[in-house]
Amino acid sequence: MAEPSTVARPYAEAAFKLSEAGSALGKWSEMLGALAGVAQDRRVGAAMSDPNRSDAQVAGIFIAILQGRLNGEAENFVRVLAVNKRLELLPLIHEEFEALKNEREGVVEAQVQSAFELTEAQLADLVQRLEKKTGRKVRTQVQLNRELIGGVRILLGDKVIDGSARAQLEALETALKT
Repeated sequence: MAEPSTVARPYAEAAFKLSEAGSALGKWSEMLGALAGVAQDRRVGAAMSDPNRSDAQVAGIFIAILQGRLNGEAENFVRVLAVNKRLELLPLIHEEFEALKNEREGVVEAQVQSAFELTEAQLADLVQRLEKKTGRKVRTQVQLNRELIGGVRILLGDKVIDGSARAQLEALETALKT
């Protein structure tokens, strides 16, 4: 059986092509985000797995919950996902879509873990350095991680930049053991 992300990718690519055709990347990003949120609701999950509900009824639940927030193409997209029993993949489809959107816009996501709260100036300086290093616009998500002791750890795409005190201590420990 294929990995869920492998199954989700073609649907994300289809949504991406639809969004490009209508010059609506932002709108599709918003709609897929809302659909992903609905798909993660446990009550909707129960409705999706109810064998007594038809595909059309399950699609109708999504469309009704997001009434007025989906365009006609997105509603048809939901119907196709329902017929193919893929509505539970909406969070992954949204994630894959966002990756395609970021690539198109020249944006890279950076997860910044810091031992302490970063000031706006510190974060702006960090973003500026990362943008200079990558040559792309950097969008950050910051979270506290007290286990780092000090410094920051950055996950930038598939790269890790670890400037934490914990990493330095571990490197020192390794050097002393050899």
